[in-house]
Amino acid sequence: MSGHSKFANIKHKKEKNDAAKGKVFTMLGREIQVAVKAGGPDPAVNGKLRDVIAKCKSNNMPNDTIERSIKKAAGNEEGVEYELVTYEGYGPSGVAVIVEALTDNRNRAAANVRNAFTKGGGNMGTNGCVSFMFDQKGLIVIDKEEVEMDEEELMMAALDAGAEDFAAEEDSYEITTSPDDFSAVREALEAAGIPMASAEVTMIPQTYTELKSDEDIKKMNKLLDMLDDDDDVQNVYHNMMIKIDDIAISKIG
Repeated sequence: MSGHSKFANIKHKKEKNDAAKGKVFTMLGREIQVAVKAGGPDPAVNGKLRDVIAKCKSNNMPNDTIERSIKKAAGNEEGVEYELVTYEGYGPSGVAVIVEALTDNRNRAAANVRNAFTKGGGNMGTNGCVSFMFDQKGLIVIDKEEVEMDEEELMMAALDAGAEDFAAEEDSYEITTSPDDFSAVREALEAAGIPMASAEVTMIPQTYTELKSDEDIKKMNKLLDMLDDDDDVQNVYHNMMIKIDDIAISKIG
């Protein structure tokens, strides 16, 4: 089970094993390529690339791997071109699901995502059918065991940098920002030497849909697992919630 955090578990994460780590690095490499193509290979002038590099570091991607990925992307004049495609739909019992893919083949990506929805007891909808149920926010998660500042000092540092909200969870602090202020807040915390477990712009559900039956939970897990196994899929957001012993959990690990 993956903790009781209100926000940290909203995005379905891949398991932390070596094979999954390799997949995560591949996915991050694609994000680097897209960022470099959009704004160039110099993070000093490419804010999007700076954010992706921060995301890479929070996923423990080695610096030399990041640098190689940037150089590869900068020299990729005739290589594979990836584009961001977003799909929306419903899982069992109307759970809202958003899927972001970076793909070099739209037809393949759409077919695979549609198949995952179908086999997971849901259906893929049109763009906009569930995205209105989510808010795009910058989310920075800080492990309580890794930070030396006390809670009040950290909160003031985050708010002074432009954060919208600060929440103390069971084992972490979670800082939310507007998408436009995310980079400035992240860079201010980084300059203050504050370690971040994760830092990215994400989608936070406004409300949650509780799954009560074992069958629906099984189907939803199948949907998420199939999307996890799809190499084109970068991010999956959903508003599923289950309750175990009256504790609300927004993801099954």
